[in-house]
Amino acid sequence: MIAYLDTHAAMRLASGRGRIGRRAEKLIERADLLISPMVLVELEYLYEIGRLTLSAADILRKLEHELGLGLCDLSFADIARAALDEKWTRDAFDRIIVAQARLRGLTPLISADETIAEHYPRAVW
Repeated sequence: MIAYLDTHAAMRLASGRGRIGRRAEKLIERADLLISPMVLVELEYLYEIGRLTLSAADILRKLEHELGLGLCDLSFADIARAALDEKWTRDAFDRIIVAQARLRGLTPLISADETIAEHYPRAVW
């Protein structure tokens, strides 16, 4: 089974700070974890503005090593087309991240974001 991490979940797992929901913990233990390349872009943005102390590359390496995390390789053109249907948000990061999970066949998305949970039936926390 595959599951995606959103940006916030990746940040929490990399930092070891903050709680992860029980359902999300169970999914993390048994799933093959992926992140959207858009998560990397958002992590780097947060690093550049001083909200993170690790760069996106450092977080990716850490989570690859600790959790076997992978970077999703779906076609960006296909993801962009799918994102056109995510009209519930103006957040480009969330739009792409959710579209990518949806495009893979409603893959679970580990996210604490309540707005994502309202619009994506496979959000898990």
